[in-house]
Amino acid sequence: MDKNTVLYVIAALLLGFIGGFLLANAMNRSEINNLRTQTPQALPANSSKPDPNPDGVEPSLTDAEIKAKIADADKNPTNFEYQKDLGTALYKYSSMKSLPDLLPETVRILERADSLNNKDFDVIVALGDAHFDMGFAKKDGGEFQKARELYTRALAIKPGDPDVQTDNAITWFVQPGPDYAKAAGSLEKVIATNPKHTRAMEFLAQAYLKMGRTTDAQKVVDKIKSIDPN
Repeated sequence: MDKNTVLYVIAALLLGFIGGFLLANAMNRSEINNLRTQTPQALPANSSKPDPNPDGVEPSLTDAEIKAKIADADKNPTNFEYQKDLGTALYKYSSMKSLPDLLPETVRILERADSLNNKDFDVIVALGDAHFDMGFAKKDGGEFQKARELYTRALAIKPGDPDVQTDNAITWFVQPGPDYAKAAGSLEKVIATNPKHTRAMEFLAQAYLKMGRTTDAQKVVDKIKSIDPN
């Protein structure tokens, strides 16, 4: 397989991941409906209400609805669960809808949640993800550094979490002035302990290709295809 063919295969594998990191945490319709109906007193993890969009049309929140939820959070600044759930939901919504302008408010709410409980793994990861997406949207290396610091905190709570390790490694791949060698080294460690983690493999293959290691990239692609022939 020549270099151009390897590049084509990897590009196909990466579709949905890079520009696509934003889609990895996308919300489904019921989650958006939950966000619309959240209140500080009741924040259901899963709604049991009938689906108001049975025709399958993807719902959206209005600017007024988003502002109202943020206002609720500001009125209840000591309610950790509300800050956490709203901040996480807003992050997912901004990712799914590609709304980078919503990320600063998302970060503010998640930072408030983090200040109320700085040991909550999900809050720390969501905050890292938000900074990751801000870095990606603005091509800002400082945001990727903030994401790495947050991922490091998360890994101190759950050492060896492969998804967080992978996201941390990807920051080196997508930051301005990419460090492909550092990304590859970090991804290799993920795969060493999680040999079927295909997302790590997909970025490792691309990192190898960027480094001119075409043969190594081909081996990784072949391994991915052996795990998931589709």
